[in-house]
Amino acid sequence: MTPDLAPACTPLADVVATMRARGYAVLTAADVAALAGVGAGAFEDMRGSWERLPPDTYLLDGGRYRHRRHSCFVVDHAAGSIQLAQHRAHWQPRDYNALHGGMRRWFEPVEEPVVAAPAWNGLLQGLAGLGDALHGAQPWYVEAHQFRIDTSDGIGRPTPEGAHRDGVDLVAVCMVGRHAIKGGETRVFDADGPDGQRFTLSEPWSLLLLDDARVIHESTPIQPVDGHGHRDTLVITLRAGNFQGDD
Repeated sequence: MTPDLAPACTPLADVVATMRARGYAVLTAADVAALAGVGAGAFEDMRGSWERLPPDTYLLDGGRYRHRRHSCFVVDHAAGSIQLAQHRAHWQPRDYNALHGGMRRWFEPVEEPVVAAPAWNGLLQGLAGLGDALHGAQPWYVEAHQFRIDTSDGIGRPTPEGAHRDGVDLVAVCMVGRHAIKGGETRVFDADGPDGQRFTLSEPWSLLLLDDARVIHESTPIQPVDGHGHRDTLVITLRAGNFQGDD
C-alpha cells in the first residue's frame, strides 16, 4: 500500500499570498484555531455531533455510506456578524455536480449547540476574513456541511461526483477525524492546466482552503482497516452575492 503523503502546510500569515499564487493552502490545526480565535482544544467540544448525523438519502449511486447535516449563514466579517439563514435546500447546477446537480436536497440542520459553539462561530468569521482579503470586504453566503463517510458498503466515497468545482468562491475542507480506514487521499488540480497535487489530510481540525474558480478537487474512496471505519469532515463554502440557486 502506498504510504500516505502529508500535505505541505502554509503558515497562517502566508495564506492569502499562497492562495493568490497557487489557488489552495493547507493550514495546521493550530493555525485553524488561531484563525478562529479559540484555544487549540475548542473544536473538540463539537466532535460528538458527528456521531448523530442522519443518513444522506439522496445518493444516486445506491450507496448508504454518507451521513450529513447542512445549515446556511450570512457572515459579515467587517461588521462582526453571523446570521443563521432560514433552513433551505442544498442545490448545485449540473455543470458543477454531474451526479446530484439540479436536485434540491434537504438535510437536517446542524445542531443548535454546534452553531452556538465559539469554535464554530470563530471559524466562520475567520474564513470570511480570508474571503475579504482575497475578494474584497462583503457579506459572505456560507453553506456548512457536516459529513461522515463510512465503510458500511465496504467502500465509502467522499466525492461520488468525482473531481469537481462547487460553484462558489472559496471551499474549506476541515478534517475532523479518520477511524480505521485507508484511502481518502485529497487531490487538487489546476482547473486550466495539467498541474496537480495529492496528499492525505489526517491531522484532526487541519484545513484545506480552495479557490473554487482556479482549482478542481476530489477525495479518493476509503476502505476499512480492521472492521468498520469512517472519515469525518466539515465542509464550508463561501459565495459572494447570494446562495447558489438564488441567481
